[in-house]
Amino acid sequence: MTTASDRGALLDRSDERLKDRSGAKGAVKGFLDRVRSGDLGSLPVVVGLVLICTIFQTLNPVFLSPNNLVNLLFDCSTVGIISLGIVCVLMVGEIDLSVGSVSGLSSALLGVLWVQWGWPVALAILAAMAVGFVTGCVYALLLNRLGMPSFVSTLSGLLAFLGLQLYILGPTGSINLPYDSPLVNFGQLLVMPHWVSYTLAVVPGVLALLLGYRKAQRRQAAGLSSRSFGGLLLQAVAITVALELVAYYLNLSRGVPWMFALFVGLVVAMNYALKRTQWGRSMTAVGGNREAARRAGINVRLIYASAFALCATLAATGGLLSAARLATASQQAGTGDVNLNAIAAAVIGGTSLFGGRGSAYSALLGIIVIQSIASGLTLLDLSSSLRYMITGCVLAIAVIVDSLARRSRVSHGRA
Repeated sequence: MTTASDRGALLDRSDERLKDRSGAKGAVKGFLDRVRSGDLGSLPVVVGLVLICTIFQTLNPVFLSPNNLVNLLFDCSTVGIISLGIVCVLMVGEIDLSVGSVSGLSSALLGVLWVQWGWPVALAILAAMAVGFVTGCVYALLLNRLGMPSFVSTLSGLLAFLGLQLYILGPTGSINLPYDSPLVNFGQLLVMPHWVSYTLAVVPGVLALLLGYRKAQRRQAAGLSSRSFGGLLLQAVAITVALELVAYYLNLSRGVPWMFALFVGLVVAMNYALKRTQWGRSMTAVGGNREAARRAGINVRLIYASAFALCATLAATGGLLSAARLATASQQAGTGDVNLNAIAAAVIGGTSLFGGRGSAYSALLGIIVIQSIASGLTLLDLSSSLRYMITGCVLAIAVIVDSLARRSRVSHGRA
């Protein structure tokens, strides 16, 4: 029979364990436990990015120069936004193979409606994005009503939209956009004023401190382990210092591109939606186990529809920004390696192909890895064939790591 003194001793030991877990040592131990159990998070892609930067900087000192990094961020933004849509469909265990064709079609619509037909640019942009939205809804309808696998429906869309793009552009094959227009300036030239970049670099650290402190208070009220205020403050200071240094380094050249800021803003908004809203929790549940999600009262069909609609809309947005970046709408837009890079970026960044696990930051990290490889090989004057081979190897490694991590999570009961 447990006496009062025994219960007091148990409570004391429990308090000691809470204190150990809330300190720096506890945080490190918790991190190592998560890694051993297969919860790797962004660790593999961060390690890979460090290795890539180290290798290319050693081979060519221009790689990490401010001007090259600014160009790299411009290039990341267009395909990165498309990859952000891929994260949505992967989260529910599906795939969209037509994002490249949808992006190419949206750029063609922009050129025809704006340049040839004289529509206001804002109206042409909305029309192109609306086509993307309707396309995603059609894919969801084919899946929900007819049971057509998304692999088949989106592969059909890839071919159909590619043909439609060629038909819209006509025999000329390309339409030049007004070079002095605000849209083209946004895609090629516009960067933040220095004071804006320095100000925005403070925001993530402040938000991390406030949200972390609020979470720690809730956990303490529930009698759970939580991080100390000192640890949260140290993390916030580290984030702020790192981002301020990045902003300073980029400002040595042209500065931080507004187009990349738009991409990061979409990533943050999507991450909040996936992690902090009922819709995001439903996405994770459907991707983890569709039948269990249905029995829990989740409208599975609506979740699929939202995922495909978001994916196609973001693909159209990426195509519009790509046209602004190149100042042209051409038959080559959305072809080549756009599909490869968009899907590979999401997977390399940490989104699982098995569904139910992922983050909006996967698109950000993954596209930086892919564009870093492309930029490094370009500076070394190596052929694009090597870029395809290296990207393919990195993608294969990412899938292998994801598969092994999934097995580890299952064996540790954390799947």
